Amino acid sequence: MGIGLRIGQRMPVLDSCRLASQPRAERDTLSVPKPKRRGVKQHNVTMLGTGLIADFYTMTLHGQRNRDRVGVVYSRSAERGDAFRERHDIPESTTDMAAAINHADTDVVVIALPNFLHLETVQAVAEAGKAVLLTKPLGRNAGEARQMLDTVEKAGVFAGYLEDLVYTPKTLKAVKAVRDGAIGDVTWVRSRETHPGPHSAWFWDGRLTGGGCIIDLGCHCIEIIRNFVGKGNRPVEVMCHTDTLVHPIEAEDNAVALIRFESGALGQFEVSWTFRGGMDLRDEVAGTGGTIWMNHFLRTGMEIFSAGDGGGGYIAEKAETSAGWLFPVGDEVSELGYVDMFTDMFDAIDGGTQPQETFYDGYVVNAIMDAAYKSAKSRAWEPVELDWRGGSMPRISKSPETYDGQVVIKRELLPDGREKLILKDPDSGDFSDRIV
Repeated sequence: MGIGLRIGQRMPVLDSCRLASQPRAERDTLSVPKPKRRGVKQHNVTMLGTGLIADFYTMTLHGQRNRDRVGVVYSRSAERGDAFRERHDIPESTTDMAAAINHADTDVVVIALPNFLHLETVQAVAEAGKAVLLTKPLGRNAGEARQMLDTVEKAGVFAGYLEDLVYTPKTLKAVKAVRDGAIGDVTWVRSRETHPGPHSAWFWDGRLTGGGCIIDLGCHCIEIIRNFVGKGNRPVEVMCHTDTLVHPIEAEDNAVALIRFESGALGQFEVSWTFRGGMDLRDEVAGTGGTIWMNHFLRTGMEIFSAGDGGGGYIAEKAETSAGWLFPVGDEVSELGYVDMFTDMFDAIDGGTQPQETFYDGYVVNAIMDAAYKSAKSRAWEPVELDWRGGSMPRISKSPETYDGQVVIKRELLPDGREKLILKDPDSGDFSDRIV
């Protein structure tokens, strides 16, 4: 399943903090910069980890005719490391993390390790002076995330946050449509990720991860929401409900939350480790002038019925059956965002710029998740506590339309072709209907 970088123009990555700090009228008329490829070079990568995410990362990096290669892989298990090395045609494998990080040929280190190892590993990579790309979530909490952010900034090394789901083809196109003004000001974003549960044992231990399905899946949803409302739109407070309904674990296996942003926009995420039928990735964006719906995984336009006589096989990540009606994903690493994510990361390294997703973004996500966990305990809105660098965002507002001295609340076309207005008297506050 070696799928790699696509040929052709990539969706441009815009500086959303810069855009969000400007007046909306100016943002709507900004030209979209074309991507630049300056000083493109081959990068030699050390892959830390041999789990599912490391497989996806390496399949992406080695796909098709890509120039960047994993030269050494680290695993705590020599057996798993050797198997990974052979599976992906990697020259070296080792159980010595320091040796893998400091390998003479390595210039980029990808950390695909469990959450509880992120902080110490980032510190080791920064000390070695290598570029670091870290899988989500950045930390188990905002405190850990801030330590990692401070570490890479002090060391002056390139640091990219590998949040793949903001790089899916549909998301990139939808975010561009929003920034081009296609749906007006964003008022509400709903992001949903649910599936039957993680692949590895450590995921289920909240002591190692920092939580349950929120820390695992909510981090995706939150950053998707931030990309749509604008990264310069400060998250103010969170209301969250969590529960453990199915699995005999201490961490939550279901959660829903609301995030209120400075502009008045609302973010909503729904996450679960108990959804049956595969992996459900859906996003909805509502604006003052339009709506966007996206289904990234369960309904992609491809459907197959199989009686199962041939023994089945791999269908898609988290798929629970290989018989009956099936919904495969054609190019999984592309549809999940890995292709554009690594293109952005390596382009930023080559160009000496910041990637779309930085360690600061990961820190903000952790701060929002911290507020969600506090809210679940207090059963009240909780403030998002963080060092905010995004500036300020004006509240959503729109100059009202008037008709015959009345404020137009709504225009509606009737079945017979007549137009109906809902009007409000600005003096009395009374509402009325009028056919025009």
